[in-house]
Amino acid sequence: MKGLQDKVAIVTGAGGGIGRQICLRLAQAGAQIALFDIDAENARAVAEHVTELGVRCSVYPVDIVDHDVVGDAVRAARSQFGSIDILINNAGWDLAEEFVKTTPELWQKIIAINYVGPLNLHHHVLPVMLGQGAGKVINISSDAGRVGSSGESVYAGCKAAVIAFGKSVARELAKSGISINTVCPGPTDTNLFRDFAGEGEFGAKVRAGLERAIPMRRLGQPEDIAGVVAFLASEDANYITGQTISVSGGLTMHG
Repeated sequence: MKGLQDKVAIVTGAGGGIGRQICLRLAQAGAQIALFDIDAENARAVAEHVTELGVRCSVYPVDIVDHDVVGDAVRAARSQFGSIDILINNAGWDLAEEFVKTTPELWQKIIAINYVGPLNLHHHVLPVMLGQGAGKVINISSDAGRVGSSGESVYAGCKAAVIAFGKSVARELAKSGISINTVCPGPTDTNLFRDFAGEGEFGAKVRAGLERAIPMRRLGQPEDIAGVVAFLASEDANYITGQTISVSGGLTMHG
């Protein structure tokens, strides 16, 4: 990918399966990584692998739902690295349940992590990018936000909101040298998916059913997401903004 050497990228949820692969993929292209994650231990484990690739990185324990904490971490990362060129909003969380059985407390947690968190990151990072006159933002949404998903109604609503928010801000900032795009994973083999599907015989049936439904006949892997993110963060995608790309093995196809 063109133009990623020495760029500085913030990756939220950096210690998770998709976040880990995004960090490694960007580092392989020469980018420096600020790893944001509420689970500092997992993030540090990823940072060790990033460092082995010969690029600078640093871990910031961040609860993305706290606006002030996010601001402090963004300022610290900018001070350490000198700039913020790329923002990857990857952190997310869900608990599978039929909507009528959920509670307002659960809604609030899902909304805070999956929607308010990305708003907080945008709110603190975009002024930095505006000052630089350039920047790339890639939001990790979900195909649940495009077509819905049983047992994930509030999560799907948040992911749809992330798509619409990204398009709106992309329009606002298109003349400012900042692009904002969204990647929507389909069913992907991560801890979040395993928590959703469950363990044992039921989980195996859910997985097998999805594999039959996906034209490519397999679940996505975190590596599949990382490649698209690296492309959108690179100079090869300089004329792309406000777009939503599904990475689903053909399960969802949008014209």
